[in-house]
Amino acid sequence: MNKADLVDALESRLGGRKAASDAIEAIFDVIIREVAHGGKVGITGFGTFERVDRAARTGRNPRTGESVRIESTAVPKFRPGTAFKLYVAEPATLPKSGPAAARAAAGTAAEVRAKAEVAIAASKGKKGKGARKTA
Repeated sequence: MNKADLVDALESRLGGRKAASDAIEAIFDVIIREVAHGGKVGITGFGTFERVDRAARTGRNPRTGESVRIESTAVPKFRPGTAFKLYVAEPATLPKSGPAAARAAAGTAAEVRAKAEVAIAASKGKKGKGARKTA
């Protein structure tokens, strides 16, 4: 999925292509500006964007084998949230309706993990950690 596909997917939810495009542009702009200035952007249920400083180091040119000095730099980093990682590992655990990246009030990471373990165990025909016995 690219940016245009994302706009198409949000078009019906936001009432038009222009609104969807403006929303995506605004979100990206805020994230880029905050991370560029050294801040963090944490989105509950999704993940965290942050700036990471890489130290200067010595690398090697793969063609010649010659040592090359690599300057220090800053790069963006994304760490996915717990729920996001679980949904990617087991897509069957995605909620049937409602947002996948719900706020923490809707379910803590432990609850999401427990639900995911039950769903995974059910899909494999086994009883997992969080599975209840039915008598």
